[in-house]
Amino acid sequence: MNQLSHEVLCHIFRYLPLQDIMCMECLSRKLKEAVTLYLRVVKIVDLCAGRWWEYMPTGFTDSSFLTLLKKMPDIEQLYGLHPRYLERRRVRGHEAFSIPGVLEALQACPNLLGVETSHLELVEAIWTYMPQVHILGKFRNRNGAFPIPPENKLKIPIGAKIQILHLVGVNVPEIPCIPMLRHLYLKWVRLTKPQPFKDFLCISLRTFVMRNCAGPTNSLKYVPLVTGLASARNLEQLELVRVPFLGGLIQHVVEDSWRSGGFRNLHTIVLGACKNALEVDLGYLIITAARRLHEVRIQPSLTKDGVFSALKMAELEFPQFETLHLGYVDEFLLQCKMTNADLVKYGLADVVENPGIITDIGMKAVNEVFSCIKYLLIYNCPHLHNPNNWITDHSRWTRLVDLTLVRCHAVKLESFSQFIELLPSLEFISLDQMFREPPKGCARVGLSAGTGIGVSSALVSNQNSNNENDNHQNNNPNVPNNNPQQANDQNEENEMRQDGQAEEQQIAAEALNEMEEVPQEDGESRNEGPTHSQAVFPMEVDEEQAGPSGLQPAAKATPITVHDSDSEDEEENMGAPGNCIAKNSSQNYSDKEDKIREPGESRQLPEVAKPKPRHAMKRKRTADKSTSTSDPVIEDDHVQVLVLKSKNLVGITLTNCGITDLVLKDCPKMMFIHATRCRVLKHLKVENAPIVNRFDYAQCKKLNMDQVLDQILRMPAERNRIIYLRPMQQVDTLTLEQKIFSGPYPYHICIIHEFSNPPNVRNKVRIRSWMDTIANINQELIKYEFFPEATRSEGDLKKYTKYPWGREIYTLEGVVDGAPYSMITDFPWLRSLRTAEPNSYARYDFEDDERTTIYAPRRKGQLSADICMETIGEEISELRQMKKGVFQRVVAIFIHYCDVNGEPVEDDYI
Repeated sequence: MNQLSHEVLCHIFRYLPLQDIMCMECLSRKLKEAVTLYLRVVKIVDLCAGRWWEYMPTGFTDSSFLTLLKKMPDIEQLYGLHPRYLERRRVRGHEAFSIPGVLEALQACPNLLGVETSHLELVEAIWTYMPQVHILGKFRNRNGAFPIPPENKLKIPIGAKIQILHLVGVNVPEIPCIPMLRHLYLKWVRLTKPQPFKDFLCISLRTFVMRNCAGPTNSLKYVPLVTGLASARNLEQLELVRVPFLGGLIQHVVEDSWRSGGFRNLHTIVLGACKNALEVDLGYLIITAARRLHEVRIQPSLTKDGVFSALKMAELEFPQFETLHLGYVDEFLLQCKMTNADLVKYGLADVVENPGIITDIGMKAVNEVFSCIKYLLIYNCPHLHNPNNWITDHSRWTRLVDLTLVRCHAVKLESFSQFIELLPSLEFISLDQMFREPPKGCARVGLSAGTGIGVSSALVSNQNSNNENDNHQNNNPNVPNNNPQQANDQNEENEMRQDGQAEEQQIAAEALNEMEEVPQEDGESRNEGPTHSQAVFPMEVDEEQAGPSGLQPAAKATPITVHDSDSEDEEENMGAPGNCIAKNSSQNYSDKEDKIREPGESRQLPEVAKPKPRHAMKRKRTADKSTSTSDPVIEDDHVQVLVLKSKNLVGITLTNCGITDLVLKDCPKMMFIHATRCRVLKHLKVENAPIVNRFDYAQCKKLNMDQVLDQILRMPAERNRIIYLRPMQQVDTLTLEQKIFSGPYPYHICIIHEFSNPPNVRNKVRIRSWMDTIANINQELIKYEFFPEATRSEGDLKKYTKYPWGREIYTLEGVVDGAPYSMITDFPWLRSLRTAEPNSYARYDFEDDERTTIYAPRRKGQLSADICMETIGEEISELRQMKKGVFQRVVAIFIHYCDVNGEPVEDDYI
């Protein structure tokens, strides 16, 4: 280094973090001179080495920071000024890092143009004392929280020199005129002035996001906000969540500004929990932005047929549209444990969310309006029944790639399967709280299983088409409105008000005011069963309870008391001695017969059945003596089979779903299955899915592990496969291993037993990588070393009747991150790879993470099969002489034991 010229050294310094450069000052006189030269001419410095999320090095004081900046007289842009802590004031005789000290150092830089920081008080001080300095990059405060910490305060001056402002959990007096501002993000912000938008004007704005902020309750005070947004001609993203603007305001502002380009460049529109929003507000925004629009998220009160039928009448094209979210509820409101009253107490608007009332008729119109849609997410729409009816000659969903359904409890399973088969481009399905298992006892009281009646029928009357909810309404979003007449009156009043405006509106948008309320249920759903006033369903409160938004525990139905039971086979032949009469024709059924009923069919229980002895801990399912169904009832889980047939489907994710069986009928491109907390999911059947290689079953209480593993391991060995299981009951590991290693499976098999609690996701990633390396070795041997391919069939099993029938089984024991961990496998080179020399790159050691390069590709770099094969050359020669074959493919079965006591462990990774 000392032999290099100053110029070359300075050139090298351009690629090093400032902290490393400063360390070189003490290495030699030559390097100290080079550092001094570099700092004298440098114009851009980053104190966090390009990592905007980091904090700058600790140890700075006012004097040391001033010394550093004085060494950089030409500095123009200072990035990474993210101190972990700053004192508010200087204290005489006490050396500290303070806001006045930082300001003094910055003022010592005569050419300073801009500073990047994330400190609320520091940015306010810069605005006050150095108004000519720009705030670089994205200002995003780091200590945001809700409820808002009282120390989080920021006063934004008029004309502040800032382009990107992200505020989370901050008290702000007002949002003034900021001509330079391009992106404004407000989350959990309290606006403390009575008129916080009085001077709002940000003509350069491209993004405006306002989520769950506390501001004026008077909706008139939001008029200058909306008019100011219309003045931002380049506005691309508009997200309003829980903003109580005046209903109809957006419509009128659009009418006034559309000729001059107001809202015309929007590509994202989000309306969530906006108390007074009307269909015409949403419709006018969509129509105005039709040319550029990419994404729309619509709150439940606006998720209705009329919106889409009106847009259909407008006869517009949406050439760039891709993403639609119906029944959109902000993630914070879904996860928040506070009630609506608590949120109101903290200043948020008083909003009660009811379910979306869109029907199958409206869904047909969705694709007729947005013919290019790729991503569709529907949340909590209980009036959707038959997805296969969404497809018509004018609504073919030809480009739909990703479908997510959450809490749409009335969707019929068979119809859904037919819909999936008809989608030519579908790749991903995500189902959450779908196909809820019908309450026990349905068959006895004559109700159709799986129709959703009784789960969502209490919501049928709760159909406020407008979100102008009176404050005296029930604030619990899961308790239905007890005054359906009031809701109907509001609907009619809103329709009359909208119809009266039709004469004044422009031709392109007239359709929005000609909306007719579509009947709440289509013809098919009317005849399916009793109305909400007649249906009586026994059910207990649980985490899968139906309800409008998922924010609160659901109300408990009381007429019949039915205790839940997790027993399976022992309940199968136990029936009631009395008559079991169902309205639908049905047949006696048991799980063991493996018969599949059509969704919607109920089943009768045997009239006479001999009770079996049952474990003392099992609870009987009995009906209340005061009802007409007073016989004791023991019922199996209703069989609900999800059949997938799709030529392009890549993966499916199931969460809290009520299906018992998953059938992959014909899915040639399917690659993964994820199932989490599916309480009654038991079986997997693979008819044709040759390349599926990832199976995750976590916290599925009744999963038949033996059946699922056998089904996967019998698949043709076209891919390496990894199976991740988190059982909720004790596992007999020795018996399981014996079954698997004695089976006719054409793979090298590796079973990993993982005991970390809470779960450690890293081991799962490592093993997947390690298995790929093993398979690569095998394929190299077969392709280039002329090794024979091993076979393992039913015939092979007859030659070796004794487990493990002539195979060597290797076991590794270890500890990773403090948790015991073991692996059992029949891969022939495992022992050699593990016992290689400590410095060998092929070393496999559970306890030493620094040397486990073979299965930590992202951290250490994955080794090629060639390098690993050098380590095991001797074993390769021996096996070649013995003419022993190897399998091309590997299956890893990763069993995580943190939930085996029956209580699910919270885990951020699933």
